[in-house]
Amino acid sequence: MTTLIQNIKELLQVRETPIAKVAGSEMKTLPTIKNAYLLVKDGLIADFGSMAEVLNIQANQIIDATGRVVLPSWCDSHTHLVYAGNREGEFVDRINGLSYEEIANRGGGILNSAQKLNETSEEDLYEQSKIRLEEVLSLGTGAIEIKSGYGLTLEGELKMLRVIKKLAQNYPVTIKATFLGAHAVPAHFKSNKAGYIKEITTVMLPQIAKEKLADYVDVFCEEGYFSVEETAEILQAGIHHGLQPKIHVNQFHAIGGIKVAVEHQALSVDHLEIMTPEDISMLQNSDIMPVALPTCSFYLGIAYTPARQILEAGLPLALASDFNPGSTPSGNMNFVVATACIKMKMTPEEAINAATINAAYAMGLSATHGSITKGKVANLILTKPINSYYQLPYAFGSNLIESVLINGEKISF
Repeated sequence: MTTLIQNIKELLQVRETPIAKVAGSEMKTLPTIKNAYLLVKDGLIADFGSMAEVLNIQANQIIDATGRVVLPSWCDSHTHLVYAGNREGEFVDRINGLSYEEIANRGGGILNSAQKLNETSEEDLYEQSKIRLEEVLSLGTGAIEIKSGYGLTLEGELKMLRVIKKLAQNYPVTIKATFLGAHAVPAHFKSNKAGYIKEITTVMLPQIAKEKLADYVDVFCEEGYFSVEETAEILQAGIHHGLQPKIHVNQFHAIGGIKVAVEHQALSVDHLEIMTPEDISMLQNSDIMPVALPTCSFYLGIAYTPARQILEAGLPLALASDFNPGSTPSGNMNFVVATACIKMKMTPEEAINAATINAAYAMGLSATHGSITKGKVANLILTKPINSYYQLPYAFGSNLIESVLINGEKISF
């Protein structure tokens, strides 16, 4: 099956030579081709170039993209998409002045979601989650990471990871699974945190590895959750079972999580709302991808990741949604990109690089996703007719996507 997309107003993120990521000042450059074509064969990008170069290309299907922009689909490297119910009541609590920490201390937050999840059947959890997955796919996400962490019991964590696995089997999108048993300490271990950590390292991780349910291990390294020392212990156990670290760090406090991430060769460090010069320096000497979650900052009213400081230090940066029921009840990567431009002062070029090629790196997918490169999967966004790609973050409240292609096929739900 071959598909020719022709008369493309502008084809974005064109990388003739494969690259893993872009960093620092390189992120200001977004390679494009105007008046372009793109050829898809058997779900992969086969060729692309200027319309002036189109010569006798045969295709089973031709799509006329006159006036439209084509770009790689978004890669969302940090989500909690599988959850039960919602936390609308906490939304009102925040309006009435309670902080994230105060809500958590009253039994809300992660523990609230854990209670709901453990009361929900695996079948019902799957049905709730697939609706969210279909929504984000229609909004242009073509690869997604999904974390556990709302079970906080062996049964609950396995339930979440099995639902993630089922979603990956039933939908064409690439899904990466992350074990986040260290998301919070469950109520039944409130006075025995060491006992819960032992449960994670000696019971949960071996079973998850045995069933091959996760690609990564994650920890919420934060005051009131897991200390630096506890994080290191859990990451080491995860590595022992073949899971590479991805860590929640520096959301509310800088307590040394970046150092732990570097020492354990984490793939990414996510949140980073609070950064110190020491944190920046340590990341400069690593291959870790910093990941910002701007719509979490938008929703909670907390600091935004200091993107300009990170980029001016020559570091890369990725963007992700943090889709979850408590602090970011949205997986709309278009709004993520817009928020990064509006609130973090990233240029459209930087934000698109962060949500495509760098985000693919943060999921271990650089070789297959995130750019218009021959041989990569044809996961594409085709916009409606627009003036330029600047309109994507500028018109942040408008849905400018006309169609989404996953493995070269238009999706519809």
